[in-house]
This record gives sequence, C-alpha cells and structure tokens, in this order.
Amino acid sequence: MATYGYARVSSRDQKLSRQLEAFRQFGIEKKYIYCDKKSGKNFSREGYLKMFRKLKKGDLIVIKSIDRLGRNYNMITEEWNNIVNVAGADILVLDMPLLDTRSSDESLLGRFISDIVLQILSFVAENERENIRSRQAEGIMLAKARGVRFGRPPVEYSATEVEIFTEFKNCNISLKEALLRSGLKQSNFYYHLNKFKNNFSEQ
Repeated sequence: MATYGYARVSSRDQKLSRQLEAFRQFGIEKKYIYCDKKSGKNFSREGYLKMFRKLKKGDLIVIKSIDRLGRNYNMITEEWNNIVNVAGADILVLDMPLLDTRSSDESLLGRFISDIVLQILSFVAENERENIRSRQAEGIMLAKARGVRFGRPPVEYSATEVEIFTEFKNCNISLKEALLRSGLKQSNFYYHLNKFKNNFSEQ
C-alpha cells in the first residue's frame, strides 16, 4: 500500500511550500507527491489524474485541506466518493483529522461522523468562496460609484494626432493624407482612430 500526497494551488504565482512541508512532516516520500497549479473548477489536472490512475485499494491520499479536492460542494463530495468508493483508497485531511477514512471501517459511528464532517466542510468551503465573490463584486461597485476606473487607462494622443483624427472623422482630409501625416499604416490608423473615438465618447 502506498501513501500519496496531493497539493494544489489555483495559479502559477502561488506557492505549494506549506502543503509540501506538511507532507514531509507526515513522512510522504517525494516520489509519491503530486502537484497542480491550476484552478479547482474541474478535474482536468495533470498531477491529480496521474496520481488517481496509480491508486490501488488500500492506498492513502493525504491532502492539507478539503478544498484541495475542488472548489464547490458537489465537486468535493463527488471526488471523495470516487477515491473512497470507486478506487477503494483512503483519504486523510491534515487540517481536519476527523476526515480520515482509515478509521471509518472500524465502526458505523466512525463512518457516520466522517460523512457528516465532510458534508459540513464542503458546504463551508463553497459558501466562503461565494462570500468572497460577493464582497469583491460589492467592492467593485462601490469603487465605480466613487469614480474609480478599472482596466487599462485610455491612450493619450498628441495634439497633432488629435487634429488628424478629428479632421479625418469630419471628412476634412482623405485617408491617404491622414496616413501620410500620421505615419501610420492603414490598420494601425483605424485601430488608433477607434481608440480616439472611444476616449472622446467617455469624456
């Protein structure tokens, strides 16, 4: 029987170090640790899938926290079922020792408690993400109300460029003359012309 560690962070600039250190302290060999730097929105993760294919009945998967399995209630409980009931492996969640299926076969009560804790923690994990998204949306809305602008700042054009774009827009000069005066190629000219129009309309 093998003991695997699975670590995940949501983006490449986040660190796996805390999870990896927890596995080291638990005594998991480096060759049995699988990692992903990818969102938990689905299970198309190279590290996780590679580990899952190796699972045999009686093996153990160790994770630092329950949300490493997925980002919402349904995903967490479904993957828990895949590991425990389909693959026949065990799971241990280091941050919540009650979530340890190795003891679930000892008594019906142990399995019952483990299932309840899983359901509660999965709900809490999803609910916290919803709260974070709600607070972010509220913060953006309040910032916009204060006049804060998001995204790239508008492109600033020189007085000469403004004059060329304005004259062309008002049909006072031809495209050929506009290109000659601006020194731009046709595609670039229209790109900046549209930028200029958008900036002008927002003012």
